[in-house]
Amino acid sequence: MTLPHDDDIHYKNAKSDESPPLPSQRITFPPPSGNKIPREAWKVVAILSSIATMVMYGETMLVPAIPTLIKDFKITYSTSSWILTTYLLTGAVMTPIAGKLSDIYGKKKVLLVIMLIYATGVPIAGFSTNISTMIIARGLQGVGLSMFPITFSIVRDQFPREKMAIGQGIITSMFAGGAVIGLSIGGFIIQHYGWQATFFTIIPIVIALFFVVWRFLQVDPILQPEQQEREESEHTLKKSVVNQIRRVEVPDY
Repeated sequence: MTLPHDDDIHYKNAKSDESPPLPSQRITFPPPSGNKIPREAWKVVAILSSIATMVMYGETMLVPAIPTLIKDFKITYSTSSWILTTYLLTGAVMTPIAGKLSDIYGKKKVLLVIMLIYATGVPIAGFSTNISTMIIARGLQGVGLSMFPITFSIVRDQFPREKMAIGQGIITSMFAGGAVIGLSIGGFIIQHYGWQATFFTIIPIVIALFFVVWRFLQVDPILQPEQQEREESEHTLKKSVVNQIRRVEVPDY
């Protein structure tokens, strides 16, 4: 009979301790500290920055058209203020709600739903013929402002800890960039093509960004606490069974 060597015993003990990682341990977010920013992170920032620019463009593009809207809708200056106020008010209300929903159902799914609501409000505003329809449409567009906490959360998951401020800073800079584009280009479009055209220019952009997010934005799914606990319990049970089987292995003679 051949007795097992010490090296074999150590190898079997080390092997018995090995186990596949828990579901919550498969990917670590934020990524480990390092000097290099992953290429995937830059792609995510480019997509989210485009969304931020579009939303801020939609907020400010209509400012030069306020006098024209007052004339077309036959409203007062105080009533016209609701065209911008509704946009901002809806965004303020929906921001914490969207953040909570993204924690429950997943960031990408909620982001796509918000973009779909935003895209619905754009053509409604373009075809509106009275102030009531315009305010409702601007309220739907204001939901788009609730994208920002989700975008910041996605960037936080993609960038290394010490580089996180870079990604968030790029997206934040798009606030001012989108506002400038909205005022300048919006004024040109309103002067030559009418205020309706400002909304129609957003339609192809939001549709394109919707498909880009759906196809190329990679965000890990969110596990519910019950799902995570169940998977960890199943993992622990499998590990226990495997260890029991290895203990009853018959040594080679």
